[in-house]
Amino acid sequence: MLYLALLRGINVGGKNMIKMADLKACFEAGGFADVSTYIASGNVLFRAPRSASGPLARRIERMLTKTFGYQATLVLRSHPQMRAVVEGAPAGFGSSPSKYLSDVFFLKEPLTATSVVKALPTRPGVDELHAGKGVVYSSRLASRATQSRINKVASLPIYRSMTIRSWSTTTKLFQLMDEL
Repeated sequence: MLYLALLRGINVGGKNMIKMADLKACFEAGGFADVSTYIASGNVLFRAPRSASGPLARRIERMLTKTFGYQATLVLRSHPQMRAVVEGAPAGFGSSPSKYLSDVFFLKEPLTATSVVKALPTRPGVDELHAGKGVVYSSRLASRATQSRINKVASLPIYRSMTIRSWSTTTKLFQLMDEL
């Protein structure tokens, strides 16, 4: 099965600095196949025997914590799950990147999209949130992005159970999975 590990909190603000070559080597040493990374924000594509995502994610988190000496957290998605994320986006989502900043919040169980949408403040006319399966689709009007309330997510306790990728990164990761 082809998987995508979305690591959170690496190579941000000079903290938890991990070279992608070292990350790839760690996954390979952990017995994973066809390992590749995409940009330095912690996106790792790999193959592993089909497994329940919870135990597999915990195994990888332990491996990363031991290897790199930080408390690793990640969100794991299979190729079919990534297809559902891309195909399940609201109509027109991400189609006007000059007008809207579009992101996908990937949620770590047991966090749900419904609870995130309820917890996040939005500013009418600036922000939009849409609940998906294991994700929240977020759009901010680019011309008024500084007025967005969605940025407050980083101050909420739920932030520790999610990782955020831009729509362009999300679709590129899915494209890379399709190519593999």
